[in-house]
Amino acid sequence: MRITVIGTGYVGLVTGTCFAESGNHVTCLDINAEKIESLRRGVIPIYEPGLTEMVLRNTAAGLLEFSTSYPEAIAGADMIFMAVGTPPDERGRADLTYLFKAVESLAPHLPEDAVVVVKSTVPVGTNNKVFARLNELTKRQCHVASNPEFLKEGAAINDFQYPDRVVVGVRGPDIAARLEDLYKPFLRNNHPFVVMSPASAEFTKYAANALLATKISFINEMANLCELLGADINDVRQGIGHDRRIGFQFLFPGVGYGGSCFPKDVHEIAGLARDAGMEPRILAAVESVNQAQKSILLDKILDHFSGALKGRRIALWGLAFKPQTDDIREAPGLVLAQKLTELGVDLCVYDPAAMPNVRKEHGDRFRYATGQMEALQGAEALVIMTEWRVFQHPDFAEMKAALRSPVIFDGRNLYDREQIKKTGFTYYSIGRAAVRPEK
Repeated sequence: MRITVIGTGYVGLVTGTCFAESGNHVTCLDINAEKIESLRRGVIPIYEPGLTEMVLRNTAAGLLEFSTSYPEAIAGADMIFMAVGTPPDERGRADLTYLFKAVESLAPHLPEDAVVVVKSTVPVGTNNKVFARLNELTKRQCHVASNPEFLKEGAAINDFQYPDRVVVGVRGPDIAARLEDLYKPFLRNNHPFVVMSPASAEFTKYAANALLATKISFINEMANLCELLGADINDVRQGIGHDRRIGFQFLFPGVGYGGSCFPKDVHEIAGLARDAGMEPRILAAVESVNQAQKSILLDKILDHFSGALKGRRIALWGLAFKPQTDDIREAPGLVLAQKLTELGVDLCVYDPAAMPNVRKEHGDRFRYATGQMEALQGAEALVIMTEWRVFQHPDFAEMKAALRSPVIFDGRNLYDREQIKKTGFTYYSIGRAAVRPEK
């Protein structure tokens, strides 16, 4: 099958590469000539484990190409996936400007029987608008489907190749059959191919992310209550997570969710509810709890140092919003880093993947370490904001020697309280009592 993917961001590049991996001929199209030239040279603009190797392999095999030309990229295509960004606008709502620019650019070159598949995360009703606009521009009845993505950054290739489910929104069974044939190599695990209306498919994406965000805000609120009541959230999590109705996924207490999806999608679905005349009380609470949680460690830091932070040197590990990615959008670590510097802290930061993106966005606002131990030199405390594996089993003796004072503020509960009691550290975490050095 010949496939065109419009947009070479996170979703578009992963989608196109995985379709090429299953034997399709894929052209990834982007109007950013510099990005396309870099991709042709094998330079991947995002950090995603395994993606570079897969891109190089399929490019060498002639299955994956990159182009800036709509006529060339779309000629002969059986399916055209739209993976164009829909960033929040000034109101925080999905901006569809780029999506409809792409619709207008592809329309003059759209093959007669090609299926246009909206892969971008878009508000309910967008598919209908794309369908109407394409019909208007081409003067014929076009095929437009929806196929929301459910990819986790850091595990996107595995998620695409072994999906829990594939959701499509279509107007007829013939288009569903064509999409099912395309996805057949990825459904050998007998997971379902779910067919519904375009509106239901669009809403499914938002509902899924809103529910996952709700679980995160719920466990964070329970963690904060545990501290007040003298309970331990890690014990509570074990007690509730073994209930099959609840499970453990997304029940990790921490410093709040970030990234390109949850904040934007929760805000969008709440906006859709208000547009429809309904007040989204649960979603409003989810957003409120998450915003407050991003400051939870700052409160602990201020309390420990009696509010006197100006001129103190502090180390911070973790700037990406989650491990295995370089994505810093809405990242709790970056939010805290900015607040600490505003309070006069001499902050030294380290992240295994996100440093280039932070430098590009924030310049010399922070000091940057080349390694996690270098960041600790002379610092009065360490703050941990991302649960990278490399942070999970450090040499505590080496850490203690590097730090001016042995204090850790752990926003991801990486360390066992009983173990850390023996190290001589003062240790603050989320939803658990603080640990003081043994006398």
